Amino acid sequence: MKKLNMIALLLIVTGSAFAQTTWGVDKAHAKLGFGITHMMLAEVDGSFKVYDASITTTKDDFSDAVFDVSADIESINTDNEGRDKDLKSEKYFDVAKFAKLTYKSTSFKKVDGNKYKLTGDLTLHGITKPVELDVVLAGPVTNPRGTKIGIKATGTFKRTDFGIGGPGGAMLSEEVTLIANGEFAKK
Repeated sequence: MKKLNMIALLLIVTGSAFAQTTWGVDKAHAKLGFGITHMMLAEVDGSFKVYDASITTTKDDFSDAVFDVSADIESINTDNEGRDKDLKSEKYFDVAKFAKLTYKSTSFKKVDGNKYKLTGDLTLHGITKPVELDVVLAGPVTNPRGTKIGIKATGTFKRTDFGIGGPGGAMLSEEVTLIANGEFAKK
C-alpha cells in the first residue's frame, strides 16, 4: 500500500510539473499589424482584422513557450479600399491561392529582463522562411478577470523573399515591419 501511495504521489507531482498552460489572445486588446515604406517617403500601416494567436508553455518563465499565429490575408486593412484590393490581387498576396499567413515559433530565448528573441517560421504566399522577432513580455498580472500577460513583438522581413511584389524598393520598400501587440489570457 505504501508503494502504491508513493507511485500515485510521484504521478501527481510529475503530471503537475509538465502541465501545459495555454494563453489565448484577447482580441479586444490586441492588433496584428505591419508597416512598409511607400515611395521612399512615408510609412504605410496596415493590419489583419481576422487572426488568431496562442502561446503554450510548461514553464512559468516562458523559456519553452511556443507561439502560433495565423491571419486571413483577405482581412488585410490599410484604411484604403483601393489599396487593399490591390494587395489582395495576384500582383501581391494573391489571396485566391494563398489565403493564410502563419507563424510558428521554433525558439524563445530570454535576452535580458523581460526582453526575448523569438525565432519562428513565417509562411506567406506559399513560402516558409525563418523570421526573428524582438519580444517584450509584461506580466503576468492576475485580477478578478483572470491572469494575463502582455506581448509586444516587432521585427522585419523582406517581402521579395516571399515572392510578394516585384524587386526594387522605389515604390514599396523591400523591408516590411511586423508589429504585434496584445494581451493573452491564461486558459
